[in-house]
Amino acid sequence: MPRVKRGTSANKKRARVLKKTKGFMWGRKSKERAAKEALLHAQSHAFKGRKEKKRVFRRLWQTRLNAAVRARGTNYSTFIAKAKEKSVLLDRKILSNLAKDDPKAFDAVYETVMK
Repeated sequence: MPRVKRGTSANKKRARVLKKTKGFMWGRKSKERAAKEALLHAQSHAFKGRKEKKRVFRRLWQTRLNAAVRARGTNYSTFIAKAKEKSVLLDRKILSNLAKDDPKAFDAVYETVMK
């Protein structure tokens, strides 16, 4: 069987790993073994972070909505229950953006829900 020199493929593989770890600190950006380890951890944290981001934003929207409806004399849970009862199709993200950016439009939605 002929001998295979794998310099090119090994170098490409190494370069690919080191390119992904650009910006990491200390040897984790330049030493292949440390870079591979750091990359494994970074990718798992990135996956978790994408899932966590959705939870964090939903909590933010709920907090904004609660503040907006408390200023108008009720609380979040009552407002959401009545919105579902009245079949308001606006979700928490849209409602919180309305409350933050366009209070007059939110007032109109609030009046519709609380009637």
